[in-house]
Amino acid sequence: MVAATLRLETADGTVVAERCAVASTYLARFRGLMWRRELPEGEGLCLQNSGSIHMFFMRFALDVAFVDADGRILHACHTIRPWRISRVVFGSKAALELPAGTLRKLGIDRGSVLKLTPSRPGPEPPRP
Repeated sequence: MVAATLRLETADGTVVAERCAVASTYLARFRGLMWRRELPEGEGLCLQNSGSIHMFFMRFALDVAFVDADGRILHACHTIRPWRISRVVFGSKAALELPAGTLRKLGIDRGSVLKLTPSRPGPEPPRP
């Protein structure tokens, strides 16, 4: 079960993913994005306590940033394809899965700092 949906930003406030779901349980981390058709632009998944990922049963490539407890990227996988396994990243406290190309497009790589913040509320839906 996904625990929360937050906003993923760089240290300077650049939005990386407007909606980043947080998977904190073993089952949620294991399932991840398997069997989904896509990960839309502006979305992501944070796998807490994860030092590696697998791409089994995936239908699309991803960018993955492995971060330490301070959000500093220890290792970045650019466009990791289905049916692959990442290397083990020692010291990683989370793996942030994003649409392929996101990290390069935003100039994010090893050493960059990412942070999860509360999502900004959108406009209220009209009342009946």
